[in-house]
Amino acid sequence: QEQLVESGGGLVQAGGSLRLSCAASGRSFTTRTTAWFRQAPGKEREFVAAISQGGSVTRYADSVKGRFTISRDNAKNTVYLQMNSLKPEDTAVYYCAVGPRPMYNIVVHSSDSYTYWGQGTQVTVSS
Repeated sequence: QEQLVESGGGLVQAGGSLRLSCAASGRSFTTRTTAWFRQAPGKEREFVAAISQGGSVTRYADSVKGRFTISRDNAKNTVYLQMNSLKPEDTAVYYCAVGPRPMYNIVVHSSDSYTYWGQGTQVTVSS
């Protein structure tokens, strides 16, 4: 079992930065693929970024590539999403998710690849 808690959201001007954190409890967190998704009002949930169990492999949606960085600190049971050069279209509720399978064997952008989800943290980017 896992419990995921996101934090670090807030209001920021376009071009600014935020760092989101996803803190997890549970014995198997360090062995799982972890991802960030987001959902904006009136839109479907979309994939943002994913990171392998060991933290050495990352994947990003084209819309955030070069601006966002996902990382993890397994000693702290925490995954981060550093968001730079934020745009108004980044405004959404951001969710972290954990799946039981290694990254090479899943479709990283699919919600079905993940078992546990946090409650989300709001990110608002003003223009």
